[in-house]
Order: sequence, then structure tokens, then C-alpha cells
Amino acid sequence: MSFFSERRQKKIVLLLGHPDVEATHSSELALLYEVSAKKAGHEVKRFNLAEMHFDPILHRGYRKRQDLEPDLVALQDAIRWCDHFVLIYPTWWCSLPALLKGLFDRMWLAGFAFKFYKTGWRAALSQHEKLLAGKTARVITLSAVQPVLLQLFQSNHTAVIKKSILSFAGFRTSITRFGPSLKAPEWKWSEWRHHVAHLGRLGE
Repeated sequence: MSFFSERRQKKIVLLLGHPDVEATHSSELALLYEVSAKKAGHEVKRFNLAEMHFDPILHRGYRKRQDLEPDLVALQDAIRWCDHFVLIYPTWWCSLPALLKGLFDRMWLAGFAFKFYKTGWRAALSQHEKLLAGKTARVITLSAVQPVLLQLFQSNHTAVIKKSILSFAGFRTSITRFGPSLKAPEWKWSEWRHHVAHLGRLGE
């Protein structure tokens, strides 16, 4: 293997963010990305939201510490380890599935993803340190309607995950939107599969 190819190998965390344990379009794309990435020499650690065990509810908000379950600790450790984070999920009601949002509510914490400055002008402006800076992320989401229609007439349905969560912690994030996924013809699905496989090979 050449020195150039070794430099391009990445440590990747893949999170399938669909709460259904059964086969879905999201799980199909996740498997395709995982297999393509591994064949290209990338190291992949995969997590399936539907198989993780944790309480998604912050019962006291952030006023009182709520100890993390082992599955959340394992995901945190993997994200610290990785170069690239891939998240695949369905868009429901222009947002994340509730269980996936609960995962970030629970584990995207100060001391892990960010740290607020306590003194100086940065503290006065409520600025923070991005503890996961230098990493990249790819969000792949499927919607039942055309993504461009969501953008134009509903909302920027990926703003929460891209700006408020990933970018807040320092990730340089790219978004891939597929839709309408429920009525897409086979030729369109073939295009989407080819695109996801290509991303996996590149580790992007």
C-alpha cells in the first residue's frame, strides 16, 4: 500500500439514527456506506440507535447530573477517537426522530463536546471552546418529500444537527439530502446508492 493511500485512511464512526430495529432505507444506506468504507481501508465503528440502551429524557434538564449509560459512554469515546463522523437518519416533521434528539440531549455535554469560558471577554459574550474541532462529519438524511421543498417552504430541516449540534462542537459538516424516499423509482435509488458508496470509499 502506498504512503499516499495510507494517509487517506480514516477512523470513522457511523451512527444509524433510525429508531426502528427492522430493515429501513436508512439501514440499507448505512450498510452500504460501512461496507464501502471498510473495503477502501477505512476503520469503521458502527452504532445503531435502535439497539442502544439509554434514557432519552433529561428529567432535570441540565440542572442536575444524569449519569450516562454505557452505550452513551461508548459512543462518546468513539467520537473522540474518530476523524470522521457519519450520521444517517430519516427526517420526520422537518427534524430528527425523537429518540435521536434524545441521544444528543443526553450525551452532547459540556466537557465532551464543548466548554464554556468562565472568565474574560469570551465568558462575557457566552462564547465556548469547541472540544471536537478538527473533525469532519457527514449527515445523510432521507425525507418523504423533496428536500428542496422542505428548504423553501418549511424550514432548514438540517440546521439543528449541522449548526446547533455538530458545528457547535467543532465539526466541519457536510449534508446529503435524499427524497422523496417513499416514492422514488428504482433508477433514483440506484443513483443514491452509488453516491453513498462513493462517499464511503472516500471516507467522506
